[in-house]
Amino acid sequence: MIHIVGLGPGAVEALTFGAVDALKKYPIYLRTKKHPTVAYLEEEGMRYVSFDHIYEGAKTFEEVYETIKEEVLKKAKEEDLVYAVPGHPLVAEKSVMLLLAACKEEGVAYTLYPAVSFVDTMLEALEIDPIQGLRIVDALDIKKEVPDFKKGTIITQVFSAYVASEVKIALSLYMADEDEIVFVRGAGTKEASIRTMPLYELDRQKDIDDLTSIYIPPMEGRYGFYEFMEIVERLRDKEDGCPWDMEQTHESLKPYLIEESYEALEAIDLQDEEALSEELGDVLLQILLHSTISKEEGMFTIHEVIKKVSEKMVYRHPHVFAKSRDLTAEELLTQWEDLKKKEKGEARLSDSLQAVSKYYPSLSRAEKIQKKARKYGFDWDHISYVFDKVQEEILEIKEALSEQKEDKAKKELGDLLFAVVNLARFLGADPELSLNKTSDKFIGRITKMEALIEAQEETFQALSLSKLDEYWEMAKKEEKN
Repeated sequence: MIHIVGLGPGAVEALTFGAVDALKKYPIYLRTKKHPTVAYLEEEGMRYVSFDHIYEGAKTFEEVYETIKEEVLKKAKEEDLVYAVPGHPLVAEKSVMLLLAACKEEGVAYTLYPAVSFVDTMLEALEIDPIQGLRIVDALDIKKEVPDFKKGTIITQVFSAYVASEVKIALSLYMADEDEIVFVRGAGTKEASIRTMPLYELDRQKDIDDLTSIYIPPMEGRYGFYEFMEIVERLRDKEDGCPWDMEQTHESLKPYLIEESYEALEAIDLQDEEALSEELGDVLLQILLHSTISKEEGMFTIHEVIKKVSEKMVYRHPHVFAKSRDLTAEELLTQWEDLKKKEKGEARLSDSLQAVSKYYPSLSRAEKIQKKARKYGFDWDHISYVFDKVQEEILEIKEALSEQKEDKAKKELGDLLFAVVNLARFLGADPELSLNKTSDKFIGRITKMEALIEAQEETFQALSLSKLDEYWEMAKKEEKN
């Protein structure tokens, strides 16, 4: 029988009669002797074995807790014993949870002795009511956490300056250096220390130890993902929302999704990080608007959007989430395409090509179609064949025009553009970006040309085509200089 005992927050008065009785009857094994209540055990002449030495030899906390579990199970098969931990045995005690699972699996009997937890003492020290919303976060997992500004947050296991520094860095991603936090050491003991300080001072405290926790109060006027989602839903509220937002539909919002995406691309090209953060926010707004509309229609919610894309990413990245071996970049792309084909039921090349959305910009769609065809071996062997194809299409357009067959010429123009996209692909150039850059160059050259014309006190519209050509060549020369 394993008697799993909670030693409480550190004050002897917090020990239950049942816990004291078990401690006096059975051999004691402590997860750690770094706890105020251990002094009481020593005063009472209770002998114990500590597992602190395991912390010194292990590389990770997971390894520590696994080793402790194995040691306690092994001893329990020889005799009844007490396994004692700080606080409540079921609150922030990973070793206990591992031990309980192992006991159930191996049929080992156990009894739990509850105690006052560090959460109880924190609530008392801070004089807060958890019903108003409270999160409890392990400092060792702080990098995995996301902010929830509406609720107070207790961060436990801030047992060293290093951990405190890691907590500060993680919090600084969404908090200002001057934002106030509450430092709590030894809550529930006579030596308790509670003080408010700016975030940047957290890891400078001299009394950080195993009894240290941090409290972050709720923050007004701060926004996380769910706060943003609530803002979007408020905009759509039928009673007091925004009239324009309430009128929008999936169809009416289509242009804005495209516009915001292109503005984000522009910010990337300009290497403007501030603009990019703003434009990505606008893209996210469109995603939440569409999700909110579908939620109102009873179709899907943002949670389903996140669920589907998360499942897709895990499925398409077995080399990350079910890692068997390291893959090369080329192997990763092949695996990605194979998984997409399987996922979408694309058995043939035609299935794969038809899966390319018709709503892509035409140059991008042509490029994607060609890349997919290439994976099936349907492609030119050398760029020289592409040049031949471009020339062939130009001749066919000329021939159609000489025969005054305009419809045929327009069809051949599409073939020419498709061949030019092939050329761009062989050159490793994005056809959309290449054309955009040329459009920018054209605008820049026109701007220079107009400046040259105005310097001669002439006007653009009044000049002949031959004169405009002269100014165009002058602008080209200035551009090169």
